[in-house]
Amino acid sequence: MIRLKFTAEANPSKSSRSLQAAGSMAGNVHIATKWWPLFRSASNIPRTIDERLRRLGGYPIDLYMIHQPFSYSSVATEMREMAKLAERGKIRHIGVSNFTARQMREADQVLSRHGMRLACNQVKYSLLDRRIERNGIMETAQELGTAIVAYSPLEQGLLTGKFHEGPKGVRKASGPRRLMKGFKPHGLKHTKPLIDVLQRLAVKYEGSASQVALNWIIHAHGDSVFAIPGASKLHHAKDNVQAMTFRLTQEEIDELSEISLRVSLR
Repeated sequence: MIRLKFTAEANPSKSSRSLQAAGSMAGNVHIATKWWPLFRSASNIPRTIDERLRRLGGYPIDLYMIHQPFSYSSVATEMREMAKLAERGKIRHIGVSNFTARQMREADQVLSRHGMRLACNQVKYSLLDRRIERNGIMETAQELGTAIVAYSPLEQGLLTGKFHEGPKGVRKASGPRRLMKGFKPHGLKHTKPLIDVLQRLAVKYEGSASQVALNWIIHAHGDSVFAIPGASKLHHAKDNVQAMTFRLTQEEIDELSEISLRVSLR
């Protein structure tokens, strides 16, 4: 497993928390990229690696992932090609995205024959979408020592609470979000109890609801889950970084876990 450990003082001031987070990120840059498998075969995997490395200008590829499980080639064939790249020193770790529990096991078994393990599975996971806890993915990841990389951890912005503050925010939402059930009036009403708890805890930690939601993601299952929230603006990125500068108590994690199951969208 790739372990990226972030630490901070228990209750630092907001300014010192920002400096600590910025310093930690600047000194620990890790490059992750993906290979797109749709309408391709595994033989394509090594063809672009040198160009990728050239464009990175000296940075190594720490993590190379199969973007999704649909390909002309089998999981086993893809893993063998990825293992060859690692053996040649082109990449350091191998991961996947949106693989099922069964596919994760198959990938890990093939890599084990090459003295490697499956580093991660990037999947959708948030307080409002906890399907991986029911379909075997989380359990399999913990058994194999594979990290979970959670995308859409703020559920398209729902967990920031800004869309619960009034209909104007929903009308201004970009893309298809305004058509999704979670952004409809009944959906916002349904998830409001969770937002209330997030906002209450945000006051305690001098942060935001989104920071608390991200903190739950990265601490609810030990150190095996990492969040990759979107950031279309600089202040979004700054807000996301602050999520790593405090730690929810186990009681707070349990409270969020319990209420999120009652209001989950999936």
